Amino acid sequence: MIVPVDLGDRSYEVVLEDGARHRLAQLISERAPRAQAVVYVTSGSLAELPWFDLKSGLTEHVLTVAEGEAAKTLRSLEHLLEQMADLELSRDDVVVGVGGGAITDLAGFAAAVYLRGVSLAQVPTSLVGQVDAAIGGKTAVNLHSGKNLVGAFHQPIGVLCDFETLNTLPERERVGALGEVAKCWLLEGGYAAELAGVSLHDLITMSVRMKASIVSSDEREGGRRALLNYGHTLAHALEKVSLARDVDELRHGEAVAIGLGFAIRLARALERVDLAEVERHDEVLGALGLSFKIPDGYPTSTLLEAMGHDKKAHHDLTFVLAGAEGFDVVRGIDPSVVERTLEEFRGES
Repeated sequence: MIVPVDLGDRSYEVVLEDGARHRLAQLISERAPRAQAVVYVTSGSLAELPWFDLKSGLTEHVLTVAEGEAAKTLRSLEHLLEQMADLELSRDDVVVGVGGGAITDLAGFAAAVYLRGVSLAQVPTSLVGQVDAAIGGKTAVNLHSGKNLVGAFHQPIGVLCDFETLNTLPERERVGALGEVAKCWLLEGGYAAELAGVSLHDLITMSVRMKASIVSSDEREGGRRALLNYGHTLAHALEKVSLARDVDELRHGEAVAIGLGFAIRLARALERVDLAEVERHDEVLGALGLSFKIPDGYPTSTLLEAMGHDKKAHHDLTFVLAGAEGFDVVRGIDPSVVERTLEEFRGES
């Protein structure tokens, strides 16, 4: 399956198949023909897996970074850039992100700022990476103040989603990452009953098609692309709290699932949807095996403050919410309504 991302002279393709990683040499030959060297950005554990057998046909360097969100720091970025400079990577060469969403975010940002921009190819090896992070050109690292607050738009020359790499994912990574898939399924209007018989590969393809279509029409998030932030306002607040304590406490997809469960209840509190829509959300999340309750240790006051500082906010509380005619970005929501809904959501058994 090949899904195009149509951005004029910066268009590229997302390849989804078993063994997609083996297309890398062809991709670089076609899209970066002057390249002489490739830098693979990955983690130490991924570099040791059997599927890490990528071939570019060029001089290759493997640069390892920390696992998961621990890689997404300015310090990690600086160290990575210094290594690229020591290797004398040129503007014609290629950075290849090989890993989950955190690694593709970091590799993408490094490619965006090194020598004011070098070619980037993404080989996402996690579910979150394949359905979301590696596609669309958003790259970033975190600050103590919040997630993804320093970054740039930098489109890749191609994305190779190799289903074989998912076979080595831990079960928590596989299930938790379905939060992003659930987001796409809900945005598409899907029901839980329709998930019966749908394979994981089909769910990935559905999610990639949706994101590619939206990015093609709104690259810089000036309109329709903002809908892909559904569930993310609370999710990012939860992640900000968890990352300050333990990078392994809460995965991104897990936080998104909670954010989706809350967002539909906030829409209900604002009389934008009826109870049937709340039930549709709950049933889809449940069918995918996702927990969508706020865990202990996340005070409402702390979450409210974090949501007000989210990068998608405009000096107020901003959410993507369901409505009678679809989904919209809703700004300026009364904090007391958000607080009350959070408390009610937390109290559900």
